Amino acid sequence: MSDSVLAGLPRRVTVVEVGPRDGLQNESGVVSTTDKIHFIDLLSAAGYSAIEATSFVRPRAVPQLADATDVMAGIARAPGTRYAALVPNRKGMERALAAGVGEVAVFTGASETFVQHNINTTIAGSIENFRPVVEMARAAGLRVRGYISTVFGCPYEGEVKPAAVLDVALRLRALGVDEVSLGDTIGVATPNQVVEVTTLLAGHMPIEQLAMHFHDTRGTALANVLAALQLGISVFDSSAGGLGGCPYAPGASGNLATEDLLYMLHGLGIATGVKLDAVVEASRFLAGVRAQAPASRYYAAAIAAQVGTGDTVP
Repeated sequence: MSDSVLAGLPRRVTVVEVGPRDGLQNESGVVSTTDKIHFIDLLSAAGYSAIEATSFVRPRAVPQLADATDVMAGIARAPGTRYAALVPNRKGMERALAAGVGEVAVFTGASETFVQHNINTTIAGSIENFRPVVEMARAAGLRVRGYISTVFGCPYEGEVKPAAVLDVALRLRALGVDEVSLGDTIGVATPNQVVEVTTLLAGHMPIEQLAMHFHDTRGTALANVLAALQLGISVFDSSAGGLGGCPYAPGASGNLATEDLLYMLHGLGIATGVKLDAVVEASRFLAGVRAQAPASRYYAAAIAAQVGTGDTVP
């Protein structure tokens, strides 16, 4: 592996795969439990250290992930991979612990209106709901991530002040979360905003506790990743094939595609431990299930190259 031409970038990056949860929860149809399990098993073969497998929210709220317990029971857990789940409250945490999750995530936002539309409470109320979740996770020896949505813009309120993001991040840190993932929920962020928000938060908490979660709605996700890398961020969420979006953010397209992220990181000489070709295979399987081509640009190029060599492609 050659050294990066850009000085000061992290030598290694953790890629958190969120497709099975953040991606599939936004599907108009329900992917079968069997297909979800196979999809996650294919992702496990790619060598991730962290895969967000499902969510223990109320089944009526997110019917696409109503089979969370069965999914967790059915996957083949790879050594060295943490299988995480989104957990909203004590009841969800009880289900998650019974299912043997390896990490939990909690979810709030930097915009009051978005949080109200999404989880029917205030930011303060959501954090109070997390308190027993974090306590139970600590007792079980589990790591906790805290997601903050609408960090760079809200579909209801528009601009979100960096100070509002800092306030929520500090509340989550005081609660005891191990890592805060900053989400560009509607895909409006530009590199200068990434610099502004990251610099502010890094003045109040270790940068090692920050992760980034970009959407590519306006084509700026990889540019934002590069800006974050230059600031020392070394954890990024992404979704195989670019699967997903946000049901509460009109017009928001999918998450940053894992394939596109890996191609750039590896091209910069940054190690991830994730095999790009194996992620393509996982995306190809799910594309067949969904009968829809993934949004990933790298995926499209890789499949076109296979067609050019005469390989059979579904």
